[in-house]
Amino acid sequence: MAIFSLAGKTAVITGGGSGIGRSISTLFARQGATVCILELNPEAAAQTVTDITEQGGQVSAFACNVSIQAEVTAVFDTIRQQTGRIDIVINNAGIAHVGTIEQTTEADLDRIYQVNVKGVYNGMLAAVSHMQETGGGVILNLASVASVVGIPDRFAYSMSKGAVLTMTYSVARDYIKSNIRCNCLAPGRVHTPFVDGFLKKNYPGQEQEMFDKLSRTQPIGRMGEPAEVAALALYLCSDEASFITGTNYPIDGGFITLNT
Repeated sequence: MAIFSLAGKTAVITGGGSGIGRSISTLFARQGATVCILELNPEAAAQTVTDITEQGGQVSAFACNVSIQAEVTAVFDTIRQQTGRIDIVINNAGIAHVGTIEQTTEADLDRIYQVNVKGVYNGMLAAVSHMQETGGGVILNLASVASVVGIPDRFAYSMSKGAVLTMTYSVARDYIKSNIRCNCLAPGRVHTPFVDGFLKKNYPGQEQEMFDKLSRTQPIGRMGEPAEVAALALYLCSDEASFITGTNYPIDGGFITLNT
């Protein structure tokens, strides 16, 4: 059997239409998984489905707002009916906010909470419900370096990613005897379309200058690539990582340990 094979497994990936989620979806399909993308943006989902299908992968996309529990539950039930089981769930969907506590309105905080905290809660709740019935599975949550170190001007975002980290620990502990592994990734800055859009909106005409500045905040001297995060996700969701649970994996170019 090929190493890191996902043949015969069903993987549910929230926010799988773009950025890190798209890279994970594409790689998992290439490794043999039946990929089910939960995505709020139908155009992004359609493009990812087309790309994976053209490569011979098995993929479906489902419109879903992860902050609405009824939608998440209904989609998971549909996927279970169609595929028979849910083996892997990756809670990747998330949004960002820039600002200190004084620059964070109540509406800002609620918006971040709804997606980054409640969305992960909804995904994990649906996952453990189905996985307990079929003998176990793997949950992987996307946290951040902001889960464990202070990042300037990221009050609400850091709050949400800290919650992702501790929710990961809690689920890993509570469901270890159900053969459910639960881990999280803590990326540093990764070059995604979100980064390009952020720079274009906030630093028009200075995009390259700011991109280089942000890249240098990683001791390794550059931003990560979505494919690099996807490769680590593949390992943690494969049978080769069956001894790993309740762990946070930084993938940050040395940001946490070499900047502190």
